[in-house]
Amino acid sequence: MARKRSHGEGSLTQRRNGLWQGSLMLGGVRRVVYGKTRKEALEKLEALKRQAQEVGRLPDGGTMTVGEYLGHWLEQAAPRLRPKTVYDYEIVCRRHIAPHIGNLRLSKLTPLHIAKLYAALSKGLSPRRVGQVHGVLHKALGDAHRWGLMANNPAALVDAPKRPHVERTLWTPEQVTAFLRALQEGRGGRYGVLFGFLLASGCRVGEALGLRWTDVDWTAGTVHIERQVTELRSKPLEGPPKTRAGVRTIALPTWGLGLLRRRWLEALAEGHGERVFCTERGTVPLQGNLRRALLALCAKLGLPAIRVHDLRHISLSLLAMAGVPLKVAQARAGHSTAQVTLDVYQHVLGDGDKAAAQALEGLGG
Repeated sequence: MARKRSHGEGSLTQRRNGLWQGSLMLGGVRRVVYGKTRKEALEKLEALKRQAQEVGRLPDGGTMTVGEYLGHWLEQAAPRLRPKTVYDYEIVCRRHIAPHIGNLRLSKLTPLHIAKLYAALSKGLSPRRVGQVHGVLHKALGDAHRWGLMANNPAALVDAPKRPHVERTLWTPEQVTAFLRALQEGRGGRYGVLFGFLLASGCRVGEALGLRWTDVDWTAGTVHIERQVTELRSKPLEGPPKTRAGVRTIALPTWGLGLLRRRWLEALAEGHGERVFCTERGTVPLQGNLRRALLALCAKLGLPAIRVHDLRHISLSLLAMAGVPLKVAQARAGHSTAQVTLDVYQHVLGDGDKAAAQALEGLGG
């Protein structure tokens, strides 16, 4: 039921699905905003009015379709983004968004259209992929709102698809010891030292692949991380780390330096004196080949199968078990915020609060 307001102030209506709809007519043009509550819709209606007063008109995307807008949006964003990010955005827009809502006019796009999009995609895509679609669409439509093409961002009114919690199989300290012993005995294969380095440093695999021998300080026992390798269409692409926090110097344990020294002797014998980790031809290994090599090594050693990225997670978990302060682990991992590091620590030290209560038990007399 519509609730009329004074002339020129617009109107508010609660829809059957529970959302509140605010509408404003100006110069023969009507625009609509939505909110989960009446207060939210009213605030957006007032913002719409202020926006119209500032630019002299209501937001207007004209006859532009969602597909056309996304094409323009990608074009203007590309110079500011990493090539891999641009490629990923293009895949999301072309394969997952455009076939469902690409022909809709941008001005007619509603939260219901987006909710139905997510529901349709969930039937064939993983929750993680649908979450990526939500992230791209939320960003793109947020820009459309800021640029005066839409009255609001309808994606902001749709709950992001939930990702089910997946419990990863991580090695116990005893299994980590068995793995490292095999590496030290030379049973790790071509990429055994790389896998050991990931455990020793907690680096991302792309950062390890970007490492050069000039980044290794043998005297200090450290490596300097200042670049990483990603893949674009199965080809390596080198660039700086994702964030400023990714540029860092990491101290290695003695066994980690020992593995690197052995790799250095192998590189000299092969004639590959630049990259620390490379193929027999001196090129950057592809991630798929590394994944298969680690799975084969796990099977050979009788260890639970894990992902290459899990080696980094295990390294951080061992820091948590050893009581290394959170901020120290965050800097070592190259996380821009402490939240990701904290998630690992909470996973490993889940019973920490219970232990704290037990420590205080005896104080009651």
